[in-house]
Amino acid sequence: MNHLTIQEQSIIRQIASETKKRNVDNISRTDAYFSYFKQNPDIFWSFLASMVSRNGGWNMCDLEGNIFSKLLEPPLRKQLFLTYERANWLIFQDAYPQLLLYQYSTKLNRSMFHLLPNFNVSAFIQKEWERYWKEKDKKRLTTALIINEQNVIQTPVIEHPVYKKKVFHSFLFSFQDWLHFSCVLFPTCGGEVYGASVNGFKSLSKRINLGKRLASILFHPRLFPYFLEFAEKTPHTGSRNDYEQYFKIKTGRKTPLLRTTFPVIAHHQNNHIDWSTQRIISPAWLFLPARHHHSIHLTDWYYDKSNQLQLLLSFQNSLKLEKWK
Repeated sequence: MNHLTIQEQSIIRQIASETKKRNVDNISRTDAYFSYFKQNPDIFWSFLASMVSRNGGWNMCDLEGNIFSKLLEPPLRKQLFLTYERANWLIFQDAYPQLLLYQYSTKLNRSMFHLLPNFNVSAFIQKEWERYWKEKDKKRLTTALIINEQNVIQTPVIEHPVYKKKVFHSFLFSFQDWLHFSCVLFPTCGGEVYGASVNGFKSLSKRINLGKRLASILFHPRLFPYFLEFAEKTPHTGSRNDYEQYFKIKTGRKTPLLRTTFPVIAHHQNNHIDWSTQRIISPAWLFLPARHHHSIHLTDWYYDKSNQLQLLLSFQNSLKLEKWK
């Protein structure tokens, strides 16, 4: 920090402190992204991050809800929770300082992105912020942030030996992947659900493509006001009831609140490796437009999936009964 001005050193300390304060759990992260978007509506990615983070919270709480708590053994549920939590934490730890540094740049009316290396972000995303400062291409910045964050979690989460063995190679994960339970949902206060899913979650390119598809849904001119209304009106608790409360047909799913269910996890980041020096950046990631091969309106699909889960649970219960006869 020796070569930095006193003002720059102060900015770095404030950003580190604010990031630590907000990176406590899924609720605080989701709220931080959304508050940021309301103050900086040109940074589309922060609203996308907030809505995807909501889904992360719902997925966590599903593990202790009335269905998955009966379908899955406690060790696997714990491991799945830790996988969601780790990815959620890592992305926030990487992205939030970038967002705050942009905010400082707008306040001071000059680019402060030369400070980004102090937060161990990739050389790729530093260049993209500098480009955005000059060109104001919102769509390109959104795509670049999607690419960056999916790369950030690829090695420490997706390819981590523990997660790989216990989660991504487990029967359940293949089963979930095949049934598209790994789906990101954007609800409305009118009881409708939109979104997209990915099969092949382990694939970096498929997750980047999913991110681009989700951005195109979230910022669709006709739909965006409905999603924004939902986010404004609905505090994030982690329970599926956050959006099922608006449904016309009740699904009967019961999921608990995140903060009454899970402890705060203390994370550590040991080695910082700039992913953009290790991986070739595919031009398709940046320039290939998002294409939807399935309907983005998922209300009926959601009811069907809820019914499938109930059937799965009934099937498992009947097997248990047979076993005891």
